[in-house]
Parts: sequence; structure tokens; C-alpha cells
Amino acid sequence: MKMGVLQTGEVNPALVAEHGEYPEMFMRLFRQVDPSLEFQVWRSVHGEIPASPEEADLWLVTGSRHGVYDKLPWMEPLKAFLRAAYAAERPILGVCFGHQILAEALGGEVVKSERGWGIGAQDYALTRKPGWLEGARDHLRFNAVHQDQVVKAPAEAEVLAGSDFCPNAILAYGGAESPLAISIQAHPEFDDAYERDLIKMRETLTEEQRARALASLGGSLDALDFAKRALEALTRRRAQAA
Repeated sequence: MKMGVLQTGEVNPALVAEHGEYPEMFMRLFRQVDPSLEFQVWRSVHGEIPASPEEADLWLVTGSRHGVYDKLPWMEPLKAFLRAAYAAERPILGVCFGHQILAEALGGEVVKSERGWGIGAQDYALTRKPGWLEGARDHLRFNAVHQDQVVKAPAEAEVLAGSDFCPNAILAYGGAESPLAISIQAHPEFDDAYERDLIKMRETLTEEQRARALASLGGSLDALDFAKRALEALTRRRAQAA
């Protein structure tokens, strides 16, 4: 099975040597779930958009320092591609910016939240637990870095998890039990080492915010379990559509 990675941002150059680029982080995560997965990367942030949704079995949209409201030249073609992939029933997994641009592409709304930074390890309560999340913890914990949020979910989406700070943290599209797309505001691909380095170099944080974010790290995360469950759910949906 081939996962097409739509890379919508780039890691700070000072951190690449130690942590790799976003696609490499996702490869490390998902190869723990399925070592046989194949990957192909399109650098959408540089205008690379696949010719067809059929070029991969499922699609993953990465995070980015950009906001969907930046209206950069590559964003509208990416949104058009995501709509085409969704219509063709090619499963999609959106993460952070990927979560946001998928929502906007399908009719949702994204803004820079007045609530400020969601950074460090964050907890999200499961408000809906479809079969593919059966047995998961009632509160999921992931590393996160964001100011933007989905404030209005598309009609196609159901909210699975959220928090007071981020109500629309995990969305399932096309039916929660057998989703065609899953998106998450947090970063399952960010390990504590990368998150820690990112927090330390984030100049827009106050010292209080930085200290609180750093103190949140080191606990048990649900990243690998969520990646496994999401991949299994999307793979089942892909088999049904084949």
C-alpha cells in the first residue's frame, strides 16, 4: 500500500539534521504500524500537486507554519486536489495544517484563534467512540503546536474529540464508523525530543508559556495507538471502495 504524503511545510533548518523533515517523521511513525508501507512525497508547499488521486492508496497532509488564510498560490490547487480525492473515495489523513485545509476545502472554517497557543502535550476528551477507537483511552494525549483552529466543522465531518481550548480536535469524514477521512489538530508524528526543541526556539512564546509547555512533556502519548487505529480504519474504507 502506498501513502502519498502532501508536504505543506518545512522543518526549521536548524532542526532538520537531528529530526528530519515532516515526511520522515511520518515515515518513522507509520513504519512502526506497518513496515511494508510505501511512501511517495509531493512537496505541495513548492507547488507539487499529484496529477490524480489514483497515484496513491491513501493521502496524508502534513503540518505547516502557514495558515490556510494566507492564500498562497499552492493552496487552492491543494484544496481542489483534496476535494477530488474525497470524491474519488481515496482516504485522507490530515494533521494540524492538514486538518485545517481539509476542513476548509470541504466547507469548514479556520481562523487564528483568540485563545492563543496550544503547545506542548495536550489532552483531548473523546466525545464519540466509533468501533475503530474502541478500547482507546477516554482522553487522548498528543504533542501539539498551533494557534489556528477549525472553528466550524464541515457538514461531512463529525467531531470525535476536543478540549475546552480546541473543541474540534479530531474529525471523521464520511461516517465515523467507516471514515473516508480523519483529521487531527495535534501532531502524532512529533516525539518529545522534537517538541522540546521546537518549544525552546519558538520566539513568540512568553517565558511562562515556554515553561508550562516544557513541563507538560514526558508523559504517555497516544500517538502510535492513534496512528495504528486511523490507518486500519482508512485501509478498511479503501478496501470497501475498491
